Amino acid sequence: MNNNRQLGFWVLTALVVGNMVGSGIFMLPRSLAEAASPLGVMFAWLLTGAGVLATALVFGNLAIRKPNLSGGPQIYAKELFPKGSNLSILSGFMSSWGYWVGNFAGNVAIITTLASYLSTFFPVLTSDKTVLVMGSFTLKLGNLLTFIICTVLLWVTHVIILQGVEGAGKLNFAATAAKVLGFFLFIVIALFAFDKAVIGPLDAPRYDGNGQPLSLLGQINNAALSALWAFIGVESAMVFAARARKQADVKRATIAGLLISLVIYIGISILVMGVLPQDKLIQSDKPLVDAIVAIIGPIGGYVLAGLGLISLIGSTLGWILLSAEVPYQAAKQGMFMPAFLRENKRRVPNFSLLLSNLAAQLFIFSTISNSIAAAFDFVIYIATLAYLVPYLIASVFQLKLVLTGETYEAARGRLGDGIIAVFATVYSIWVVIAGTADMKTFLLGVALLASGVIFYPQVKKAAQQTNEKEKLSA
Repeated sequence: MNNNRQLGFWVLTALVVGNMVGSGIFMLPRSLAEAASPLGVMFAWLLTGAGVLATALVFGNLAIRKPNLSGGPQIYAKELFPKGSNLSILSGFMSSWGYWVGNFAGNVAIITTLASYLSTFFPVLTSDKTVLVMGSFTLKLGNLLTFIICTVLLWVTHVIILQGVEGAGKLNFAATAAKVLGFFLFIVIALFAFDKAVIGPLDAPRYDGNGQPLSLLGQINNAALSALWAFIGVESAMVFAARARKQADVKRATIAGLLISLVIYIGISILVMGVLPQDKLIQSDKPLVDAIVAIIGPIGGYVLAGLGLISLIGSTLGWILLSAEVPYQAAKQGMFMPAFLRENKRRVPNFSLLLSNLAAQLFIFSTISNSIAAAFDFVIYIATLAYLVPYLIASVFQLKLVLTGETYEAARGRLGDGIIAVFATVYSIWVVIAGTADMKTFLLGVALLASGVIFYPQVKKAAQQTNEKEKLSA
């Protein structure tokens, strides 16, 4: 057996669930309650769930049909154009770049959420006491301590992963199993405490930044973009396809992980709205803890906060693993800087891991001047937009395979795969349009992609050298 193929079905499923049910489960109830009415939230979940299910089926299908193209959905960008062409190299690199940026930005959302839940045990993390004043900048004690804790967590995780991908995957599995059991227990408790009077009218109005009422469709658009954050990570098994024991496990783990996560997300987000009044919910930095405290008192808050810490530590492991794997696999395909191919003796992409975490460290500086909630919202929009284009690319590539018949020995199966690919493509386009409607958000997304252009000459040179070697050996 290839020493690199060490991840089985359960570890792959745990990576999907662990990465999907990360920071979003703790903070999204607040974001969704602010974005839409309960009816808008329910429609957003249904639409997003159906769209992401189609996308997950695309991921699983491509992992089986194109097993040589591993490393994430962005890797298919180069396959949309003639092999070795400038368009192929450029699209592959830019897609991989944006996806990588989204990964390490998303890590910060998880790490800052962990610091938020630590404040349940250590209230000093929310202290407004002034530590330093420099001109218009004021450093508060809570922000400083949050920054220190986030930094320590990032680099402790770094050291753990350097010891081996398989070991880190098993730790993530243990943390994921604990949190899945805990969240199902939360759902059972919240079901008994759910109060229709607290959730209010299902079509309660929501307003935009100018105070104008939002239509139901507008609310669904807002909530769907936030809800999509919950599904980021559904491609986790696919990213690690090159390390999977069996390629069929990649598809099975993707679907199983999505369904488990979907039940947890929908159950918790709706139930929390029926436990905490909206004004309290949208002001909360830890809505799940506040909800359980409202049901069974402070002891429940401590228990759930502890569960949150276990969950977020597991998610941090999973996402940092993913962040290092994405550019490493892209470099193996000739779509990223060659330096990212470096490994240590345990076959961990150590250079990729180091650069990903140094970049994440820069984002962690946002905790110095922002509240936990503000930092979370900031990186959610950056990271989500960075994922949208690769999701669209994977769907379009599946559509291309269906239309050309490549990898299909007969017509059987093409029609079903084609319908799924069309739905996933339409869904991805809709979310891209909805997600970039705000000019500030659109410009942030463009800036993220444009920032990679300075490295493109290195990638192009390496790709051309690889193509020349292949021609000589042919």
